[in-house]
Amino acid sequence: MFSKSKINEPGAKPGEGSEESGSMASTTSTSTASSSGKSSSTPDFSASSSAPKTKAPPSSLSADLHIKGNLKTTGDIMIEGQVEGDIRAHLLTVGEGATVKGELIADDVVVHGRIIGRVRGLKVRLTSSARVEGDIIHKTIAIESGAHFEGSVQRQDDPLSQTGPAPKKATEVST
Repeated sequence: MFSKSKINEPGAKPGEGSEESGSMASTTSTSTASSSGKSSSTPDFSASSSAPKTKAPPSSLSADLHIKGNLKTTGDIMIEGQVEGDIRAHLLTVGEGATVKGELIADDVVVHGRIIGRVRGLKVRLTSSARVEGDIIHKTIAIESGAHFEGSVQRQDDPLSQTGPAPKKATEVST
């Protein structure tokens, strides 16, 4: 029921916690502080710099969700609904029933649904169900048979940067 208190460990500085190391009040307050991770009197040493960080599961926007506004994360996003706005993420997956109107910027972009706007990504993949109306700026690209794409394609070593020349030539590809 009670967790081990960092205050009661050997080497703890005097005055950081109660001197009654075995009292229930001291243990309870320390347990609460360590579970919230927001203790102001003791630093949180539970995460070591050498320990591998666990990857958070992707954020998922369900099919019945309609968003007007920009989305920005360092994590992954799976979109099944409709978004009107720009999206920035690490891995961005647009589901088959999803529609995005805006600019997409991500390390990896996988499109199963519909995009109306510019796509910038290190790796961009249009699956057979993809429908893209806009320019694609990429480092690597894969377009499956059956995908529909209207716009221009430009390869850049750093497609995530906002600088650089605009795509030159409009192309329509339907495979």
